[in-house]
Amino acid sequence: MTITPRLLLGSGPSPVPQRVLDALARPTVGHLDPQFGAIMDEVAELLRTTFGTENRVTLPLSATGSGGMQALVDTLIAPGDKVVCGVHGLFGERMADALGRAGAEVVRVEAEWGRQIPAERLIEAWSADARALFVVHGETSTGVAADLEGVADAVHADGGLFLLDCVTSLGGHPLDLDAAGVDAAFSGSQKCLNAPPGLAPFTANDHATEHLQRRSWYFDLEAILGYWKAPGEGARTYHHTAPINMIYALHEALTIVHEEGLDARWARHATAHEALRRAMSELGFERLAPDGEQLHPLLAVRVPDGLEEAPVRTKLLLEHDIEVSGGLGPLAGRAWRIGVMGEGASLEPQTALVTAVADLLGRDPAGPLSALEEGWKSPTP
Repeated sequence: MTITPRLLLGSGPSPVPQRVLDALARPTVGHLDPQFGAIMDEVAELLRTTFGTENRVTLPLSATGSGGMQALVDTLIAPGDKVVCGVHGLFGERMADALGRAGAEVVRVEAEWGRQIPAERLIEAWSADARALFVVHGETSTGVAADLEGVADAVHADGGLFLLDCVTSLGGHPLDLDAAGVDAAFSGSQKCLNAPPGLAPFTANDHATEHLQRRSWYFDLEAILGYWKAPGEGARTYHHTAPINMIYALHEALTIVHEEGLDARWARHATAHEALRRAMSELGFERLAPDGEQLHPLLAVRVPDGLEEAPVRTKLLLEHDIEVSGGLGPLAGRAWRIGVMGEGASLEPQTALVTAVADLLGRDPAGPLSALEEGWKSPTP
């Protein structure tokens, strides 16, 4: 079957560079082959740098980002544990659901979809008898970045765990886990890292792994670490057959990230976000997140009044081969979610999107394209 290439500017997956696709096609070797072991070691080290951590436990789980979420719950939370959970979008809701199914006592801290949860509200909800506090750093359903200021200090004062979902923020929005005091976090390969979906970068510090839960066989972190051993820790022991070629792809994707440099990459995503915001505003699409609360790798915008958005998105896909995502939950039919991730955070794909949307709306693209170009000429601090 022939697959028509698409420009992936939705909420994920993101555009996959040719270098990463080429890496997928490298010869498959055994999961205990020393050649593959050397690649595993490099991937773990590259992930440490990307996460901003020195955690020994840093590896890609053989799962999607949702599997990373499940691993966090199954590994670190026991039935009866009290967990404070920020909820201001779909992925906070999903974590609250997963925690509840695991038997945790969930204390929800909620905010309107499209708005940030102030850190002081999370801190106010914290109590000394809680086990953990969970935050979605980049809420993919709303394009909002979390306020982490002071949260770790409050949680650690009582010996608790600070847990983070950074699926959409990793590699595209400023994040330093160790500096932020995060004890464990998970992400996905298909967002700002520009690899195909299927892997969940995961990290946890010594505090988080002191009392590992072993309820899940597949996400038994103690067993997985017998396979993902650091150099000098002895022979790797079989747990499951790793997705060898996907790890090749992640290795290449992380190499691209670090060739650019994290600071430069974060700055590019900020500039790309603001430039596209200006252009889409010219077309009547206004950003959901207020200034200062925006998630750089994802621009969530309200659709113009009176626009039936789903048919426009369908034409954008079928006539222009460009994918953007619709709103979820209370934002369904009222918002678009536009990816500004990795290769998508550049002028050429954004020009294609703005031109196509203007065409579908019967608008002159000159003004929006001028706003886009001016945005790229004025880098966002």
